[in-house]
Amino acid sequence: MVGTGGPVASFSVWDYVVFAGTIVGAAGIGLFQAIRGRKETSSDEFLLGGRQMTAVPVAMSLTASFMSGITVIGTPAEAYRFGAAFWLFGFSYAIMSAVTAEIFVPLFYRLGITSAYEYLEMRFSRPIRIIGTSMYIVQTALYTGLVIYAPALALNQITGLDLWGVLVATGAVCILYCTLGGLKAVIWTDVLQMVIMLAGFAAVIARGAVLQGGLTKIWEDARQGGRLNAFDFDPDPLKRHTFWTIIIGGSVMWVSIYSINQSQVQRYISCKTLGHAKMSLYVNMVGLWVTVSLAMFSGLAMYSIYKNCDPLTNGDISTPDQLLPYLVMDILAVYPGVPGLFVAAAYSGTLSTVSSSINALVAVTVEDFILPVCKNLTQKQVTWMNMGLSVFFGALCIGMAGVASLMGSILQAALSIFGMISGPLLGLYLLGMLFRTTNSIGGLLGMIIGLVLTLWVGIGGQIYPPTDEMTNPLLLSTIGCNTTMSQNYTTTAPWTSPVTLTSQPDVRPPLADSWYSLSYLYFSLLGTVTTIVSGLLVSIITGGCKQKKLNSDLFVRKSDLFCFSCFSNSKVSDVTEKTAPEFHIGANHFTLTEFDVMSKDVGKATKL
Repeated sequence: MVGTGGPVASFSVWDYVVFAGTIVGAAGIGLFQAIRGRKETSSDEFLLGGRQMTAVPVAMSLTASFMSGITVIGTPAEAYRFGAAFWLFGFSYAIMSAVTAEIFVPLFYRLGITSAYEYLEMRFSRPIRIIGTSMYIVQTALYTGLVIYAPALALNQITGLDLWGVLVATGAVCILYCTLGGLKAVIWTDVLQMVIMLAGFAAVIARGAVLQGGLTKIWEDARQGGRLNAFDFDPDPLKRHTFWTIIIGGSVMWVSIYSINQSQVQRYISCKTLGHAKMSLYVNMVGLWVTVSLAMFSGLAMYSIYKNCDPLTNGDISTPDQLLPYLVMDILAVYPGVPGLFVAAAYSGTLSTVSSSINALVAVTVEDFILPVCKNLTQKQVTWMNMGLSVFFGALCIGMAGVASLMGSILQAALSIFGMISGPLLGLYLLGMLFRTTNSIGGLLGMIIGLVLTLWVGIGGQIYPPTDEMTNPLLLSTIGCNTTMSQNYTTTAPWTSPVTLTSQPDVRPPLADSWYSLSYLYFSLLGTVTTIVSGLLVSIITGGCKQKKLNSDLFVRKSDLFCFSCFSNSKVSDVTEKTAPEFHIGANHFTLTEFDVMSKDVGKATKL
């Protein structure tokens, strides 16, 4: 009987057919884009889709990129164990979309960049650009390896799919369509994968509603189980999820992910006009709302089914990551092919993240490391280099999945990495974009101080995880279970891989329950604020106020901040795109005079 514990069904032939069909479909889109665009082999076409993409597919791709397999499996488990507080991220997504669309997009679009880190050289210096790019590559390679490994492990333990066979197949498919089709293939496969992810959630919710007697019953069970108490206004920064940690810390974390992360920047600057670029972020915001809402409701449906028999406590599964795959095999196995659809949904999340990471890693490597040194490469040589690097980074990500398999508490580490590394980087960008006083010395030292501080608190938090008092897991029951398996189970902190109960350090230092218990959502805020404050102080001390007049194109303008004036600016953005390659820093260094002349040309076009 469903919801009473014990073993569940395994994959059927139809499940394998549906799953394989999804993988083949993704590869087919990549091949189609490669064949359709075989005459357009420029680097701009490969890395930016020829800057001719429109808002809706780019928006769906933006949503799919960070709705990884970890999210597909982890978010419902979050709702099941901790309640609906995660839904408050909807506010964070709105703040993130507005900040990115109104501050960062116009600036990057105006400069016509391919790599987000080109800006750091334009505003500061070449060494700072190299450091920023290197931080991004380390962060992305590690995170992508975890994104491949974590869902594969959870699904392997529930469905019996061969772990390494699927890992290599996932990497191989991503390499295939990234290498042959470039960014256009990545974006259009993301659209397919987004649809499959949403269909997977819808199937779980629909079946759960049928079993439990309607959506109202699921909602009532969640209310009685304390799962709907989302608004905790406790200002304590040590509590994992409160209204303030999610709205303030979560917003800064998502801004750092969307505004300066190459995987995302590369998408919205591929749009054909500034209007489409801004609109893609607002449509993406709606996509994030829909995805998270479906994922959270799937978790509430799971709680309604397992409220009297928690599979984790009962020993049917060993980690929270396996809750949703276990539910799927428990309630949907009677419909051949539907569990296959869910597995396809989880892997679609993985494929979309991995493919965007590969394409972005290729872009920053070519633009930030190769082209500034090898300026005489032909277009054909650059194209072959792009393809070769796609294969290299795909293999590297599969390798990182192997490293992830040897690690213990990895998933919270993976998500915390965004805060630890992107936070100080966001602070550096804001220093450059908002403050004319900032110089290279201040920017570099500010970022280093911010990075040291976030690494200290982040790594400390991994070694000495916060107590249940701070993470606040909700009550679960096994009173209705038919079978009780061995109680030698493992438990996990949210976002983490299995950590056995005995692995907690016996002696906790004084900092463990204060500094190291800081909510992971505040890592990014801490890094950003520390970088800005220390960077400004160092700049003032080292003569930042006496700098020569800097080009105004490198700073945020008041005219950038009118959100829907984008359509009236579409002509201007087209002009900007045409002039951009002339001062494209990846190929040549430009002088301030040349930059000013081009700014005036664009200004004249604006008046016209």
